[in-house]
Amino acid sequence: MPTVLILGGTTEARELAGALDGPRVITSLAGRTNNPLLPRGELRIGGFGGVAGLTSYLAAERVDVLVDATHPFAAGISANAVPAAERAGIPLLVLRRPGWTERPGDAWHRVASLEAAAALLPSLGRRIFLTTGRQGIGAFSGLDECWFLARSVEPPVPPMPARLEVVLDRGPFTLDGELGLFRSHRIDVLVSKDSGGPAAKLDAARALGRPVVLVDRPPPAGGTVVGSVTSALDWLTRLGDAG
Repeated sequence: MPTVLILGGTTEARELAGALDGPRVITSLAGRTNNPLLPRGELRIGGFGGVAGLTSYLAAERVDVLVDATHPFAAGISANAVPAAERAGIPLLVLRRPGWTERPGDAWHRVASLEAAAALLPSLGRRIFLTTGRQGIGAFSGLDECWFLARSVEPPVPPMPARLEVVLDRGPFTLDGELGLFRSHRIDVLVSKDSGGPAAKLDAARALGRPVVLVDRPPPAGGTVVGSVTSALDWLTRLGDAG
C-alpha cells in the first residue's frame, strides 16, 4: 500500500486526507493550536527537526508521496519539504488555495511583510482590525497611536501593541457577523495575509469602504503546485497510474 504524508493544518489538508481512498495517509500537524480540527487517517503532531529530521521520517515511514498542504505563510516547513523530498527521492505536491483577487470597490494596499504593513497603517487609520494570526501581532507592537482588534484561534503572546483587544474565534465567518464587528468596534483599516479562501472580512471592508492592507504570500519553494483538492486528487491518481 502506498504511503502519503500530508503536511497539514488547513481545510484543504483535511479534505484531501478524507478523500484519499486506498493509500496509507499520515497527516502531520505543527502542534501550535490546542484542539485542532483533526483529519481522517493517521496523525502526527510536532516538528521534524529541519530538513534532516523530515528526510529521516520519510525514510522510516516509507513515504511514497509528500504533500505540502500547509498554510500559504508556513514558509519554514514548506522550504524544508523541497530538499527533504529530493533527498528521499519522492515526488512533492504543493496544495495551495488561490490568493485573493481585488474587486471593484476594494481599496487594497499590498505589502511584502508584516513590518511593511505596520509602517503603512498610521497613514490609513487609527482603529485597526488585525487578522494576521497571533504569531504576527508583535510586528505592530510599536504603534502606540493605533488601537487594535486582533482575532485569532489562540491567545497571542508578547510583544503586543499597548492598545489591544483580542477576540478568540475560529471561522468560517459570515458577512453579517463581520459587518457587525467592523461597526461595533469602529474599524478604520483591515490588515490580513493573502491566505485565500472564504473572505467575509474582505466583503465587509468593501461594503463599508474600508481600506485593506494585504500581506503578499511567499512563492512556493518548489514541487508541483495545484490550487484545489480536486486537482490534488487528479495528480495523485495520475501518479499512481503511472507507477
